Amino acid sequence: MLTKKQLDLLDFINKRLQRDGVPPSFDEMKEALDLRSKSGIHRLITALEERGFIRRLAHRARAIEIVKLPESLGGKPSGFRPEVIDGDRPDSQPAQAQPVSSIEALELPLLGRIAAGEPIQSIADNPPNIAVPGAMLTANARHFALEVTGDSMIGAGINDGDVVIIRETGAAENGEIVVAQVEGYEATLKRFRRKGDTIVLEAANPQFEPRVLPVGSVKIQGRLVGLIRTY
Repeated sequence: MLTKKQLDLLDFINKRLQRDGVPPSFDEMKEALDLRSKSGIHRLITALEERGFIRRLAHRARAIEIVKLPESLGGKPSGFRPEVIDGDRPDSQPAQAQPVSSIEALELPLLGRIAAGEPIQSIADNPPNIAVPGAMLTANARHFALEVTGDSMIGAGINDGDVVIIRETGAAENGEIVVAQVEGYEATLKRFRRKGDTIVLEAANPQFEPRVLPVGSVKIQGRLVGLIRTY
């Protein structure tokens, strides 16, 4: 999953690599994306690397390698055959959050968009729909599906290529896995914890450090309610 800013940066880096054989400088990236500071570029680069789209090469200046591209930028399509796996739902749900028991399955767009913030960019112009069991969904709530890239949540059983089902919400409880938008630049799937005036976004992989951020820089977009494994 990529935000529009992440996709724009990946596209810019890829075009410059194809044209010049070397990636653009951070100043050139900042100017191309019309950002006020290079810190925003650092966050975007980190997000692209975490999701497996680029690789930074050690001990070399401006050394960025494209690992893969989404379909919208000419990458190879990835087929999928879904196997449904229960997600991060509690054993019992409150009265106001009843499952859609009257519906056996509902189609959701794969790699949908987050309505409340900067959209998550689809990897295809016409994203496919996937059938989701009604028991995963909550009545009178909006849901969307996203494909996971990267391995930052493997400890929670969420693998690269899995499809997560997200219920839109602007609030989260400690310990829940959420889609969080960070400073308007990126959307990431992480475990949520609030500690005083900070938000901690925890990966489920010891290779990734927790991110501690001011409360005002994090916006919750949705909560994980299900997962579909793809092969």
